Amino acid sequence: MKKEVLIVAGAGQISLAIARRVGFGKKIILGNRSLDKGEAMAKLMNEAGFDVTAVKMDLGKKEDILHLVEEAQKYGEITGLVNGAGVSPSQAPIEAILQVDLYGTAVLLEEVGKVIAEGGSGVTISSQSGHRMPALTPEQDELLATTPVDELLLLEMLQPENIRDTLHAYQMAKRCNEKRTMAEAVKWGKRGARINDIAPGIIVTPLAIDEFNGPRGDFYKNMFANCPAGRPGTADEVANVAELLMGPAGAFITGSTILIDGGATASYYYGPLKP
Repeated sequence: MKKEVLIVAGAGQISLAIARRVGFGKKIILGNRSLDKGEAMAKLMNEAGFDVTAVKMDLGKKEDILHLVEEAQKYGEITGLVNGAGVSPSQAPIEAILQVDLYGTAVLLEEVGKVIAEGGSGVTISSQSGHRMPALTPEQDELLATTPVDELLLLEMLQPENIRDTLHAYQMAKRCNEKRTMAEAVKWGKRGARINDIAPGIIVTPLAIDEFNGPRGDFYKNMFANCPAGRPGTADEVANVAELLMGPAGAFITGSTILIDGGATASYYYGPLKP
């Protein structure tokens, strides 16, 4: 029997929290770089009453993304996308961050956008980090938003001599995610579908714990201690926003980035976190 299909990229806590919120009654295709982890998370969800099949998918490889979409189409119309896959500044070198977080996300949004069903919706996860980088020129923003995916990594601003470190690479990737979401929303809209971006702050996940224990650990701990909320967030709080964006209550929201960071960005510009 054909079902509505939800593609979920990344078997991390944020992706799975959103999938639990919006994936009931649907066929969920879960793509993850480690198939073992993907299958373990699929088993956990299946035992909770969901219908999940895991597929090996490295977000940095276009052929893996095409395979993920192809597998999803076997079960019915694709009506949803949740993209929470990616790597952090402490987990990977500059080249890998740009390949996965920037290029891979652009490919995924484009390929799902080609087949998304009317009335469909999606969210991709970027980061508050993109909001702490100085503004780019309008021309640079447009290049990040509209350059053909296979030419993205050839842009001058993304060449090694113009990327200071892994954090800068990550910030550029997340800025690109936001701009790409805006451009893709125009294309998705022609199919009667919507796509939005969520930019979380410090959310307690294994990735965040890597950051807490990495070279910028003290920076991140200070960030959530001195943001207005005074604490890090949870994956379920991100899922609250995703549920709104992907459901009927969010029908007039597309091409947007929703910042959910406990006020850390506000504090960075106008409070105790100001450099």
